[in-house]
Amino acid sequence: MTVLLILTVLVLVAISIWQITKIFELSQPKKVNTQVADDDDNRWNGQLMFAFLIFIYGITLFSFWKWGDVMLPSASSEHGIEYDNLLWISFAIIFFTQTITQGLLHYFAYKFRGEKGKKAFFYADNDRLEAIWTIIPVIVLAGLILYGLYTWTDIMTVEENEEALVVELYAQQFNWKARYAGDDGVLGDANVRFLQDFDGKNLVGIDATDPNGFDDVVVQELHLPSGREVIFKMRSQDVLHSAYMPHFRAQMNCVPGMITEFAFTPTVTTEEIRQTDAMRAKVKKINKIRREKSEALLAKGEEPLEPYVFDYLLLCNKICGASHYNMQIKIIVETQQEFEKWMNDQQTFAEFIQ
Repeated sequence: MTVLLILTVLVLVAISIWQITKIFELSQPKKVNTQVADDDDNRWNGQLMFAFLIFIYGITLFSFWKWGDVMLPSASSEHGIEYDNLLWISFAIIFFTQTITQGLLHYFAYKFRGEKGKKAFFYADNDRLEAIWTIIPVIVLAGLILYGLYTWTDIMTVEENEEALVVELYAQQFNWKARYAGDDGVLGDANVRFLQDFDGKNLVGIDATDPNGFDDVVVQELHLPSGREVIFKMRSQDVLHSAYMPHFRAQMNCVPGMITEFAFTPTVTTEEIRQTDAMRAKVKKINKIRREKSEALLAKGEEPLEPYVFDYLLLCNKICGASHYNMQIKIIVETQQEFEKWMNDQQTFAEFIQ
């Protein structure tokens, strides 16, 4: 009842304000209202166009200065360098073209604004101009498309080889699991129909009839050796997920009922990227914010936030449900020796189900 009363009062107040506004308008001397713009109107419009041009350039430069440090650092994978090159070339061409076209657009809007007594010059056509603004964009776009196609083909071509490490990524709402091949170097067959085998211990549905699966290793923290190609085979238990590893410039959908693949070679270990100047500055900035929030939490008698330490992450880049935001696991990139030592400490599937 109270809510209804408040809404009624607000509606009545709004009606009163509207009535007062109309009375004020009617009490004013009538102004000549014409739909034809005069010289003052045109001058103001031209100046406003220039002001808007300055604004969009200014806000662009300010954004780079203010938030440039939140961009991803250099890629931590071999193919990521190609990807970044394509991105920055495309961005440079777009920014260059946008700067010229927007500058000319706003300049002409001011220079050729309407003035009393001035007549517009009718320019029927110009074959040379039309050829220039048609051929140049075609050449530039064709170059970008061919370069992008070459880069895409090079990145997406997955070739099986004995030196590569094969890892299965298993997605489900709302966590990831990784499966490594054992000493035989072969992943066993798997299917979601086998998830309930061995009293629910079969976390990724390994087929017990396939002997290659018993030495497989299932973990919830992804370890990758630096300098060695990793071939990911991706499955989903329930809905569409997307394996996203931003620092490696890698993303691939995980589709229920099928296996998708992606491969890359990590080049920067976790410890190495933590020691870079850019990452040190980022961690320092984040921890400053966390300390300020911790002081407020302590004042309320709550637990403070833990200091932030950078780690590579595997995220889900599809909105897959209520806890999508928290679907992530840590990625540790280390030397081959450290990776082998870690693998030796893990339980095989056969040991886990006993």
